[in-house]
Amino acid sequence: MAPYVPSSGSNTPDSQFESVLPVHPTAVRRPYPIVVQSENTSYSDEHITAKFTNRGADVVVTDGLYKVVPTAKQYEFQTARKVSKTGLMMVGWGGNNGTTLSATILANKHNIVWHTKSGIQQPNYIGSLLRASTVRLGADPSTGKDIHVPISDVLPMVHPNDLVLGGWDISGAPLDEAMKRAEVLDWDLQRQVAPHMAALGKPLPSVYYPDFIAANQEARADNVLPGADKQAHLEQLRADIRAFKAAHALDRVVVFWTANTERYADVIPGVNDTADNMLAAIRASHAEVAPSTLFAVAAILEGEPFVNGAPQNTFVPGVIALAERHQAFIGGDDLKSGQTKLKSVLAEFLVNAGIKPLSIASYNHLGNNDGHNLSAERQFKSKEISKSSVVDDMVSANALLFRPPQEGAPKGSKEAKGEHPDHIVVIKYVPAVGDSKRAIDEYYSEIFCGGRSTINIFNECEDSLLATPLILDLTILTELLSRVKYRNVSGGQAEFAPLYPVLSLLSYMLKAPLVKPGTDVVNSLNRQRNALEAFLKACIGLEGSSDLLLETRIW
Repeated sequence: MAPYVPSSGSNTPDSQFESVLPVHPTAVRRPYPIVVQSENTSYSDEHITAKFTNRGADVVVTDGLYKVVPTAKQYEFQTARKVSKTGLMMVGWGGNNGTTLSATILANKHNIVWHTKSGIQQPNYIGSLLRASTVRLGADPSTGKDIHVPISDVLPMVHPNDLVLGGWDISGAPLDEAMKRAEVLDWDLQRQVAPHMAALGKPLPSVYYPDFIAANQEARADNVLPGADKQAHLEQLRADIRAFKAAHALDRVVVFWTANTERYADVIPGVNDTADNMLAAIRASHAEVAPSTLFAVAAILEGEPFVNGAPQNTFVPGVIALAERHQAFIGGDDLKSGQTKLKSVLAEFLVNAGIKPLSIASYNHLGNNDGHNLSAERQFKSKEISKSSVVDDMVSANALLFRPPQEGAPKGSKEAKGEHPDHIVVIKYVPAVGDSKRAIDEYYSEIFCGGRSTINIFNECEDSLLATPLILDLTILTELLSRVKYRNVSGGQAEFAPLYPVLSLLSYMLKAPLVKPGTDVVNSLNRQRNALEAFLKACIGLEGSSDLLLETRIW
């Protein structure tokens, strides 16, 4: 494997008919532009340190009376200003997402423009929350107009072009051939970027346990670690991470699962329920140790972050406990790129508007290798679970429309679960459409006085071109959060400490967000984005977004 290492690049046009275009706004490099002039924020050469008041309320409900006590807790955040030299090691590097990400980073790095049937296309990072969306900082005091900045400018973050790329794949195809096989990118872009992709070489041998992915993937599995000794496989993965980090003098390596969806692993007491049991199960090569779990454990033991971009239960309880023990960061699960992201918005809209969704039926078909793998029942089940839970928190927040769970009801009964809309998810493999996924959703709802409303949505999208920017966002945010420490001033905490290992702030990009055990999952897209925005602002001593706009409501 010859990983991609950023170089100076070139803006030389490929053809006399093309002119050198300026770098797209989403790919521009900017010096860190924000200075907060406040007693709450201080700057040194090494850190940005900010005081923050976390305001909330304690609520006690007694006989229908809500007793509310406002709370205010003082924290300090300390963010290292130096951005880590970061490597991204993808599991499934030779797949659609891995090759698309590598090729588009190279296209941006070298400012490669290409012909499409519609004209000249410029590389960019459109679709990235961090690179292509903005956040409100405040207002211009002279005009009252809002001032917005790119989210990537709020704190020092890795530029995507600077990521050092590497990884593993069960297919040994060189990266240029794998890109061609994926059939995602325009031909003229593939033609120009192919020499750069060829320089990447081929992925490292990966872990292949046939029981965990669809049997139809066997033909691709020509680049696998030999034998069935899972402890030996774990040690090899750890050695791969160390070697990659040392070879490129990296400060940080983010290991990212973008490979096939696996079946769910059984959670078995004594096998994968504690950190020690998890390690023992690997040593015993237990059948329920999945490849993705092995990669997660390897990253954790090397002190590097691991992000799961697929829906399977990689993070069994023993893995979370191991991450806590080693204070290693983990995040997941399952990239939220299209249908589910829209569902989290529309379902929230309906419920918040006082409209009661009675059923949500979601159908989609696609023809890429992800769809091929999901055509197997056990792998589809993993995806079905992650897609189906997206409306749960919005439903449970409105007891006026949906009956809440009843205490004392028989376990597993409808009364114990509470009322939910009927929700069905269907995925079909249709090879002819390739990476172009078709999604159809029907929202059937109760409206005023027994009326009914039906909303139908048809969505066509290029699956990998939606997913790839999410991988970048998750990687960049993970690196940033590894540089943030906090101090609970109200709790008397004297020293700054790292964040909790489960990075729930990544939720905006994920279908089934992993959260701290014992806490509620938030699937509302608006709440997820607001939480991330508020956290980034807190790290520079600013309050979260205020849409009160009080000055416009009063004299």
